[in-house]
Amino acid sequence: MKYRLMVEVEYLIALAKEKNVKEIKTLSPTNKKKLRGYYQNFSLDDAKAIKKIENTTKHDVKAVEYFLQKKIEETPLKNYLPFIHFALTSEDINNLSFSLMWKSGLHNIYLRSLLEISKNLTVMARKYKGTAMLALTHGQTATPTTVGKEIAVVVSRLNRQIKQLKNHNLQGKFGGATGTWGAHVVAYPNVNWLNFSSKFIKSLGLEPNLITVQIEPHDSLAESFQNLIRINTILTDFCRDTWMYISRGILAQKNKPGEVGSSTMPHKINPIYFENAEGNLGIANAYLSHLSQKLPIPADLCGSRSCG
Repeated sequence: MKYRLMVEVEYLIALAKEKNVKEIKTLSPTNKKKLRGYYQNFSLDDAKAIKKIENTTKHDVKAVEYFLQKKIEETPLKNYLPFIHFALTSEDINNLSFSLMWKSGLHNIYLRSLLEISKNLTVMARKYKGTAMLALTHGQTATPTTVGKEIAVVVSRLNRQIKQLKNHNLQGKFGGATGTWGAHVVAYPNVNWLNFSSKFIKSLGLEPNLITVQIEPHDSLAESFQNLIRINTILTDFCRDTWMYISRGILAQKNKPGEVGSSTMPHKINPIYFENAEGNLGIANAYLSHLSQKLPIPADLCGSRSCG
């Protein structure tokens, strides 16, 4: 809801700057600040208010639109009311909102944790670079290696995926009900809507996708999900290897007071964190795999269920 409100507000601000939309004027810095405050200071009470509206509309995006209208209807900004959500389809709001949420989660939470893992493993790789161990190939004893070198392999693989994740651009569309800017052009034929949309999407930190149906195809989201699948697969491999290193006595676990490894064999220290991690990574990949295959097949694709 917060990101939907953000897109609605920023679109209104951008629309007001368009000189060929003569019915409204460019917003003052004070009014821009006021409008942006609605999403910057978004609260649980605001979310509840939107849900209350949705109980009537039965439409989530329309509820956000009405929420914003209600915010400004008794203010000097009331002249801008007709231009909230002007000529847009819900997907114009949703696709940008979802990509912005995903991008925020990746960069502000996920990548920070992943970089911390890479950093810690790098420290271990250097610390144990001279600690010898017998390598296995096909599960059979092979030639010597070192613990540090084996951990460095994991770090190298992770860092390659981290680089791709950082450099990946999420796309967005803003072309109206069927991706043709039909309503836009009829209302304001003198506005270059392709340039307007491209500039607007870039202002949000996304890459414009200007050739779409009603639905943004989500290929860039799928690419991001598949990037995470590869990261999770590398980490799954690391969990299994670590489990085996513990089993072989190459690595040892420290006993913590009060912890019991088994109800009948309390002397054991089971590698439960690596086992749990492997399970969680598997569940995550199941979801990410499903989404990466489902989302790029929009229900509104021409020749499928409808065209726009």
